[in-house]
Amino acid sequence: MISAAGLVKSFGRVAALRGIDLDVRPGESLAVLGANGAGKTTLLRILATLDKPTAGRLEVAGLDALAKPAAVRARLGLVAHQTYLHAELTPAEDLRFYARLYGVPNTDARVAALLEMVGLALSAGARVAHLSRGQQQRLAIARALLHDPPVLLLDEPDTGLDSHGLAVLESLLRSERTVVFSSHNRAWATSFASRVVELANGRITDG
Repeated sequence: MISAAGLVKSFGRVAALRGIDLDVRPGESLAVLGANGAGKTTLLRILATLDKPTAGRLEVAGLDALAKPAAVRARLGLVAHQTYLHAELTPAEDLRFYARLYGVPNTDARVAALLEMVGLALSAGARVAHLSRGQQQRLAIARALLHDPPVLLLDEPDTGLDSHGLAVLESLLRSERTVVFSSHNRAWATSFASRVVELANGRITDG
C-alpha cells in the first residue's frame, strides 16, 4: 500500500531523513517511534505529499506520489499536528466544507454519522473555536475519515485526546485500513500497532 525507497529530506545543510526504505502492507498498522527530531513528522509529511523529498521514490496505493500528489491525497486521511479546522465554522459546517472538496456523496448523512461516531453530535452547532483541544482532535479525526480513505496517516494523534477520542482512535487502529502513525507514548503505540519501526537521526534503526 505504501512503498518508499531511499527517501532523503534536507533543509539546507541539515538532513532530516537519510535514506528511508519502507514498505507498509495493506491493512497494516505501523507505529513510527523515535525521539524528538528523529524525523517522524518529516516522514509523515512526505508520505502525505505535503512535502517533497530531496531524493527517493514513493508510491502510495499504487500511485507515484511524487508525480500524482493530488490523486494520492484523495486516497489519504491525515491527522497532523495542525488540525486544519476553521475556527469560525461549526463542526458540521467544517465537515461539509471538506466533503465538497472531496466530492463526498450524501454529505449531510455522512457528516451526521461521523459527528455521532466521534461524540460531537451534540456540539454540531458550536463554533470550532469554542471546542476543547480534545474535541478539536476528534473533529480532525472525523475530517480525515470523510471520504473513507484506504490509508490513514496520523502524526501523534493521541496528543490532547480525551477518553472518548482515544476509544475512537483505537478502533481505527484495529480496523482494516492501512495506518501509519507516530506517538511519544511507546507503550500505548506498541499495544495497537501490528508493526513498529524506530527512527533515529533520520534513519530507520529497527523494524
